[in-house]
Formats: sequence, C-alpha cells, structure tokens
Amino acid sequence: MMRLIGFILPLATTTSQAFAAPAHGPRVDLGYAVYEGLYNATLDLNIWKSIRYAAPPVGTLRWQAPQEPPKATTPDRLVAAVDQPPWCPQSGAYGVPPVYGFNSALGDEDCLFLNVYAPPHAENLPVFVWIHGGGYSVFGAAYDPSALINTNNKTFITVEIQYRLGAFGQLASPDVRRHGKLNAGLLDQRFALQWVHKHISRFGGDPRRVTMGGESSGAASAMYQALAYDGREQGLFSSIILASTYVPPIYPFDHGVPTGHYDAFAEAAGCGVASALRNHSSVFDCLVAADTTTLQTASGLVSTSRGYFGSFAWLPVIDHDFIQHRPSAQLACGKVSGKHLLIGTNADEGVPLTNPNITTKSAFDAFVSSTLPHLTNADISILNRIYDTAAAQPGNNGTRFDTPGDDDDAGPNANTVSGMATGIQQTAFNLAAESTFHCPSQWLAEAFSKPGSDGRRAWKYQYSLDPAYHGADLGAYFVLAKEEEEDGTAPPGRGFQHSFRKIWGQFITQQNPVISVSDAKAGEANATVPVDGSRPGDIAWPAFSAQNQTFLDLNTTGGEVELVTVTQELSYYVRGGEGVVNSFRLADGRSWEGGRGERCDFWKAVAPRVPF
Repeated sequence: MMRLIGFILPLATTTSQAFAAPAHGPRVDLGYAVYEGLYNATLDLNIWKSIRYAAPPVGTLRWQAPQEPPKATTPDRLVAAVDQPPWCPQSGAYGVPPVYGFNSALGDEDCLFLNVYAPPHAENLPVFVWIHGGGYSVFGAAYDPSALINTNNKTFITVEIQYRLGAFGQLASPDVRRHGKLNAGLLDQRFALQWVHKHISRFGGDPRRVTMGGESSGAASAMYQALAYDGREQGLFSSIILASTYVPPIYPFDHGVPTGHYDAFAEAAGCGVASALRNHSSVFDCLVAADTTTLQTASGLVSTSRGYFGSFAWLPVIDHDFIQHRPSAQLACGKVSGKHLLIGTNADEGVPLTNPNITTKSAFDAFVSSTLPHLTNADISILNRIYDTAAAQPGNNGTRFDTPGDDDDAGPNANTVSGMATGIQQTAFNLAAESTFHCPSQWLAEAFSKPGSDGRRAWKYQYSLDPAYHGADLGAYFVLAKEEEEDGTAPPGRGFQHSFRKIWGQFITQQNPVISVSDAKAGEANATVPVDGSRPGDIAWPAFSAQNQTFLDLNTTGGEVELVTVTQELSYYVRGGEGVVNSFRLADGRSWEGGRGERCDFWKAVAPRVPF
C-alpha cells in the first residue's frame, strides 16, 4: 500500500539534519550586525536563519515603510542566525476547513527576517529569492530549498523572506494613506530585494543575477514587484518564477471594500470613531497605540468573516504609487520589469479556495452574483454560454477523472469533470481556477512575449499530476516535511521531483528552463517527453507567445491510483507506488480544456468589472 500525502498546504518545512561542529559557524559581516549561521554537513550547505533585513515594524513604525535595521548591541555585533524566525501574525481565510492550513494565529509583529542557503565557498552565484504564499495572510519563511539547490549541483543561492501579513501588511483607507503607507507588506518585499542587491555578494551571490519567485500570493507578490512603479526597471531582479499566481479582485485604496475592512478592523480593535477620538487624534493613532494581541485578533476576525471565493480580506490595493493600475490593464500594455519569465499553474487550482458545496445551478448562480457582483446581465449570459452551465448536472453525480486536456470541443473538459469533482460543482471550481489563476498567468506570459518587448521571453507549464489542487506543487520543488521518512513512492515521486527541480534550477542559472531529455526522464526509459529535433539531447519547449501559446504539460503515469478523502465535501485521487514515470508533452493553450483561450478572452474583457 503506497503512502498518501495530506491536504495541508504548507507542505514544506525546514528539515532537521545533523550539523558539523566547527569552532564557529559561517559568519557574514553586514555592517549593522555579524550573523553566524550553521554549516549543515548532511546537505553540504551554509545556512543562516533570522537575518534581520529591516527594523521591527512596531509602535510608531506600524503601517509605515520599512526602515533600515538597527545595529546589533551584542559583543562584536555578533548575532546567532540558527533558529527559524518568528512568523508574522497570521490571519486565516473564512470557510476553509482547518485541515487546509489557512488558520488565524498569534504571531510576532517583529518578523521582518530572511533566511539564506548557500553552498560553501560560493562565489558570484545566481540568487533565487523566494516569497512565500498564503493569501497575504498566513505562513512564513519555513520552506526547505536544500533539495532544489543540491539537485542543481549547488549552482545558486536561495533567500527566503518574510513580510507583514494580514491587516499589518495590507490595511488600506484614506486614513492609512494620510498617516502611513499603503501596501506595507509589498514594500517589505521590495526592501528585502534591495537588501539582497546590497548584501548578497557577502554570501557569495551575484546581485546582477537575481531570480524572484513565489507561489500563490507569493507569485502575485512577485508579479506586483514586476509591475511596481508602472513597471519601471530598478535592477533588483532579472528573471521571475511564478507558480499558481493568485490574482483576486483589486480595488483602489479608497474603495468601499478595503475601507469597509479598515472600519471593521478598527471597530474590532476598540478604535471605532467614537472610541478612538476619546483618547486619540484619529482612528489611525488609536490603532498605532493599540495592544498587539488586540490588533492580531481583530485582523483574524475580519479575515475570517469574508466569503469563500477570494476569501482573504487583506489584499493589495491600487495606491497610485507602488501599484498604479489593475494588473490586467498594465499587462496588456506590456509594462513589466524583468527579462525572463517561467510561469505555471496547477490543473485543479479551484480547490480548496472555492466553496465545495455548489452542487446545483441555483447555488452556482448565487455564487457568481455574490462573488462577481459587478458583472452585467450580458456578462453573465456570456459566462453561462462559455462555461456551458446549461449542460452541467448537479455536482458529484458521476465518475471523476482527469480530462485529456487538449481533446476536441466535444470531449470531456475541466468545465464539467476533473479528479476533484463533476457537474456544476466542477464548473464552479474551473471558473474560479481560470478567472483567478489560469487566465492571469496567460496574460503575464503574453506581457513577457510582446513584439518589441526588449528581448523578454516567457515559458509556460501546467502541473497536472494527481493531485493537482492549489498548493500541491510545493512538494515538487521543496523538501516535504516528512520526506525523510518516505520511501519516494508518494506523489509527486522522486523522478518527477528531480525533473521539476532541474527545470527551475536551469531557469535560475541560465534564464531558460529547457532541460536535457535524460533529466526529464529521470532515469526511466519508458518515460515520455517531447524531444527537440534540432537538439535531440534536450526536450522541446518553445517560448510562449500570443501567436503560439504552447506550454509544457507535466504529468506522470503508471503506478497505483487511490482515493484520499479530506472532508465530506472533498476528496481527490493520487498516483503513487512503484512504476510511476514522467509523462511530459507540449499542448496548445488556446484549445486546452475545451477552449480555455476563449474563456480567458472573456475574463480579459470583463476585467474592469471584476476587477483585476
């Protein structure tokens, strides 16, 4: 019987290994402090954790731009850098069962730290900067990139950053604009990128060769860094890796949605207008003076009172400075920073952030009207046509299976069936997946491949192996929390991990994800991969363009398929055991899943009314 993975999204954590015990660990003098890390003998990596890159954003620095870190007051400015940094306050999502990992919990506002993983004797190596996901509200720098580095022969350095989350990172209103800084969490990320540019050479990294990447809201964060200040290049990164880019609606800072969250947060924190003005000059001043536990509780309360779809309250806003336009509008103009893009999505992105209880057409209609309230009647009529809702039956009424993807329009497609659901329930999953993940990813790829785009190039892939829910790919590039005790037969499997990690590593080091046929097959002669006729030693994977929307479909075949039940409403299939091999092929993005290209055209047309 093969082992099965759980559904918890924060799959990867820093692994525990044996450490060598020299007289002292590797030290790096950053001027404001000397950080002493550890050499991990098992991994053959130098690791520094909890490096402070900015001043504690507490007290009067709440909702202000990040500031330079203070100088260490310890003897010789020496600071131990061996323990994980404290997580920022966590503000989970409403309606998502705790097993998925999106839970509110107290954290530490003093959390602007980063971790560095570098090969010993590193010199002038490329750098990979990782921005964690979690709806701008949960998780932290707790992922283990050692396997990603070592699979690629220690040819790059990895930096993982933390940034303010929840209300502490994304509080927005005219009051915040007047007295503080909007999009504080995104500004933290920018400050961390500037820290890398300034200091990474001391760790053996090359600040001219930085690849910025992330998953989910981390990928969206990287997107916003590329769109920042109207896409004006600042030399902080040259390449970008985006996995499952999460693009929910975005509003101007003074719109009723973010200001409604601000008012609810203030009220929950005891800083409503009537209460605040008794002892403070403004609501904002009252919040700055409030107890951290009170604020953290209020942040979680507001976040967990939202609806299921787009279920995080604390999101970026258009501040007319850092973010000047809706992403879809700016991408259409090709105003982006960076030269090379590797972007991917998972086959079943709609799970678990979409309500799984949509099992009738009336429930689907209510879902659309409540989550997309600004669509016109004409918009909704087109939506129902292109998603073929008239043919959709009540959810979970048939056999679930993964669709062929690129079959003709008459064949089964993701509008009505997947390994996760069938009928109208799957239609809701697919609508959420396409509007929030798949289509924005296509627009990003197009922005990096426009004619006259100064040599920009993009490559696109889909992670399709069972299970392919949102977040399932984390185990393909990071070390799973329990990987040490696994035998390598649980998904995604060591062969797939090797190939996927080589793809990312090749892009980080060479700005091109095309790997060898040998690495793609991962030692399995019966694996199938597309071969480049002009370079038969490499796989075929052309760059993406609006005219040629070819992408690489990453899947596996063989082994055993079993069912995992997560909740009463949701279960999924996994493929594992002996005999699993890679099955990679090229596919067309326009015709994929019964015409995803047409549906993405629809979302682009209605983007001002979503809005994104």
